[in-house]
Amino acid sequence: MIKQFFRTLLLGAVIGVAPAMAIADGYDGLPRTFLWNPNFNRVIDTSSYAGDGPFTIGFSNASQGDGWLGTFYHSVQYGVSENLDRIGRFIVTDANGDPTKQISDIQDLLEQGIDLLLVNPATADALDPILGRTMRRGVPVVTVARRVESDSSFVSFVTASDTALARMSATWMAETLNGKGRIVLLPGLAGASPAEMRLQAAKEVFAQFPGIEIIDTQYTGWSPANGRQIMAAIIQREGASNIDGVWADSGLQGSGSVEAFIGAGVMGADIPPHTGGDLNGMYQLAHENGFPFAGIDYTPSIGAAAVHLSVDVLEGTPVPQRLDVNFQVVISPGHETRSISADVLLPDYVAMDRPGELIMGSGIPNYDPASFSVELPN
Repeated sequence: MIKQFFRTLLLGAVIGVAPAMAIADGYDGLPRTFLWNPNFNRVIDTSSYAGDGPFTIGFSNASQGDGWLGTFYHSVQYGVSENLDRIGRFIVTDANGDPTKQISDIQDLLEQGIDLLLVNPATADALDPILGRTMRRGVPVVTVARRVESDSSFVSFVTASDTALARMSATWMAETLNGKGRIVLLPGLAGASPAEMRLQAAKEVFAQFPGIEIIDTQYTGWSPANGRQIMAAIIQREGASNIDGVWADSGLQGSGSVEAFIGAGVMGADIPPHTGGDLNGMYQLAHENGFPFAGIDYTPSIGAAAVHLSVDVLEGTPVPQRLDVNFQVVISPGHETRSISADVLLPDYVAMDRPGELIMGSGIPNYDPASFSVELPN
């Protein structure tokens, strides 16, 4: 059991650092989100779910509403393509961000006789009851990217650790500002567990620096356009020179914030420090302008990791209740801090010859979202 637990963790570590393009060597050990987690991680006995296969897996996706979610879905498909000998049917639904529709989608999947439900929940609270009922019905649930409130509502949750991402990026911001400054917080989608957990963890860090003043907090829906519009309004109200830093939980909205500063006439290294990974365009803006930057990708390769774990569940292999997939810490040269060091420096990670819309950390070899295609079960 324990050997399998660490085999699964190592699988997550390998998938989590598999590059979409060649990059400098980064961290490739066991996921730090596992090593640093102060809580214990239960190993779940899945023998009651064991079957001979091939299996029918239902995937209830919250949405494909942004670039990260699109790449995440491709990662899920890639994981399925690596398990064609074990997965006979793979049924996909998309809730378009609507929790009510997702509940209906799950009920429809159950009626089709699925062996396991893989789910990216739209919101933590709305999906918790239906997932709990699914588990009590004897159908195992694996949640990925977003979790629900009750541990009893799933067998395993696959993540790259929202709290670790937020604590590291917030610590970098506070130390970059020497513990003093006026900052803006730009979390993602209100009600989505990654955004809420990241925001809470970041505030925990900033509370330890009395000289840090949070002048505004605005949800962005992980939208570059929203990030730009919201930050443009804050700049107009506060004045660009009165904003010392912007903490964004993703480069999706972080890139919009940088564009708002550029639109206000703030250029190059005068742009205040920013955080936010995932989006190649954010890395490109940081590299081109030279402002202090820290990016941590919430690697979409967790999709493939979740498929591999789902097959383990259906084969009766013990799995961790929480599977951490590793991430990389990317920092602009000369901007490492006392607590936060780079796994990869920005010039060695950014893909200047690739589209700005590219989501990093897909774990898919030679990944191009425009031409991505894999074999899937009929």
